[in-house]
Amino acid sequence: MAAQPTSDHSPSLKADYASPTGTHQFEHSLKALPVQFSTVEKTAYLSALRSSVTHLQEEVNSFLTAKMEEDKAVAAPSTGAMDDKKEEENYGEEVVEDEALRLPIHQPHED
Repeated sequence: MAAQPTSDHSPSLKADYASPTGTHQFEHSLKALPVQFSTVEKTAYLSALRSSVTHLQEEVNSFLTAKMEEDKAVAAPSTGAMDDKKEEENYGEEVVEDEALRLPIHQPHED
């Protein structure tokens, strides 16, 4: 995923999916940050960018989940089911990030 200018010079956030069976492109247009900007404008831009990244990530996750289900449906009649190890090879291991504030846990020292 990367913020890139499109042909009309407005920035966009893109993610490309490619596999032996096809490709898919995800894209969200972004509002350009003015050359001269205030802290408020920069904060608003970064907030919108973060929101776009989150939305794009949700779209990619939904797409990949649907692709996995399609692959399982195709594999099920011939082999019974796709095993977890094969899924990890094809799609990678799922990593879930907790967006909650992470606070250090203080544990008492044993002396």
